[in-house]
Amino acid sequence: MVSLPVYNRTGEEVGSYEIDTAELSPRISRQLLHDVVVMYQSNERHGTAQSKGRSDVAGTTKKMYRQKGTGNARAGSRRSNIRRGGGHSFAKRPRDWYYRLPKRAVQLATRMALAARIADNEVTLIDGLSFSEPKTKEMAGIVRALRLDGKRLLVAVEGYDQNVYKSVRNLSGVSVLPVAEVNALEVLLPRALLMTRAAMDAFRERARGAKREGAGATDAMTGPPAGSDAATEPPAASDAATGPHAASDAAPAQP
Repeated sequence: MVSLPVYNRTGEEVGSYEIDTAELSPRISRQLLHDVVVMYQSNERHGTAQSKGRSDVAGTTKKMYRQKGTGNARAGSRRSNIRRGGGHSFAKRPRDWYYRLPKRAVQLATRMALAARIADNEVTLIDGLSFSEPKTKEMAGIVRALRLDGKRLLVAVEGYDQNVYKSVRNLSGVSVLPVAEVNALEVLLPRALLMTRAAMDAFRERARGAKREGAGATDAMTGPPAGSDAATEPPAASDAATGPHAASDAAPAQP
């Protein structure tokens, strides 16, 4: 069990928040975190890199000189990769770098990332974060009061708030996301996290919902437990086998 201090907008501690990191994830898998982060980074690639091969560059297809008798090495096309102005040996072509890992693995990695941040004391909780109108100066004062200035920071709030978003977006190195859009890459990329108490509650509720969904899917795949009535009850006899015409359908007895 970890006790996180809760601060107000002026940087004063006003309470504490109890959370068990095992509730989010019993263990931290560095390999899974690496795989998910690489997936997100790969999906951000445009895939538009392109270079010219031998068939793309301009040039004649005529043989440069005769095969024998010149003393030079034999040569064919001017567009060969060893010639100045020739094409690349393995030219780059546009490609789609998108791929997707299983949904449960991605969700588990997000919970692991936050659990790792909590264990490393890199999560700061604030009791509330709201503005009547966009105020970048006021948001900058909150960041300084919490001693988070000068760091790459992610601000996670319970839901989308236009005033909070506009107050944060002009701060250098600070980004803001609703907790529903937080993923492993967004958690691991900054040096620190600033979350509201409501955002942490919402994240824990989403984590419990994902665990229940995963447990239900597992039960559906494995069937009822071995000791349950559904697993031990013998199948009922069908009407076709026990009806009045069952004897007539049987094969006649041999004399």
